[in-house]
Amino acid sequence: MNIKFLDAYSLNPGDLSWENLEKLGQFTPYNIGPGDDIVAHSADADVLIVNKVLLTADILKQLPRLRLICMAATGYDNVDVNAAKALGIPVCNAPGYASQAVAQATIALLLEATNHVGSYVQNVRQGEWAKSRDLCMTQRPIIELSGKRATVIGYGNIGAAVVSMLRPFGVKLSVVSNRGPEALPDDVEKVTIEEAFAESDIVSLNCPLSPDNEHFVDSRLLAHTKRGLILVNTARGGLIDEEAVAAALKNGILGAYMADVLSVEPPAADHLLIHTPHAFFTPHIAWASARARMRLLEMIGENIQAWIQGNATHVVNP
Repeated sequence: MNIKFLDAYSLNPGDLSWENLEKLGQFTPYNIGPGDDIVAHSADADVLIVNKVLLTADILKQLPRLRLICMAATGYDNVDVNAAKALGIPVCNAPGYASQAVAQATIALLLEATNHVGSYVQNVRQGEWAKSRDLCMTQRPIIELSGKRATVIGYGNIGAAVVSMLRPFGVKLSVVSNRGPEALPDDVEKVTIEEAFAESDIVSLNCPLSPDNEHFVDSRLLAHTKRGLILVNTARGGLIDEEAVAAALKNGILGAYMADVLSVEPPAADHLLIHTPHAFFTPHIAWASARARMRLLEMIGENIQAWIQGNATHVVNP
């Protein structure tokens, strides 16, 4: 059995072992990028593992040997799961492997917006504190989280972990979720998306990307947003209208946009949002702790093994 991992480097840049996958068949890791021929790399694969490689209906039709797609991720918006189902190809994801890592990164981005640690460290290294006439060099307002309203959009594994990590800061917690109020903790209020943006000081996007919510953070929603809102996005870049968010940052509707994701990754050097004041980005690394990557590698192997045994797990297109 031929197992091919098309974009393997992000999961394992060399610090992990491929042993668990090598035991399952002929395993080949690639690091294909934009412009590489996906079909040529995948033509003889029985199993494809992908993280962000785009598998469209047209590509899948050109892979008659393919029998299983394993996501090296929880999200699967880069794969046409309906086309895969029509071709009899199950798509298996890896839910929950990075919940704690992504939640921790969400809090780290939020704290950068409120405490500016990274920015101040850079100022000190550049000698600005040494030139200061005052004991304290205050260049940016520091925001206390206690008493603020924080809303998490999406209450899955990651959203629930973000809520748990926010709780000790003393914020007022709310979520946008398909779950009923009875399924939420007693201190968490269920609100609508419109209420979240109109009433919150902080909104964290932790929901999957789907055709139904693509670009839902748009000019219409932002027009009714509480001024100075800190928007954190560790989910998917496609959830926001990037031009609308840039405009909201420039006119002060948004106090900050803190994100680990963009709609196109890696972005162009002149990407609009990257150069917009009060927009801060990490390069899609929220998920990539060593422990999370090890769990992900184990889950991929378990998904393939379960499929081999005729009992596929974590299938997103049953």
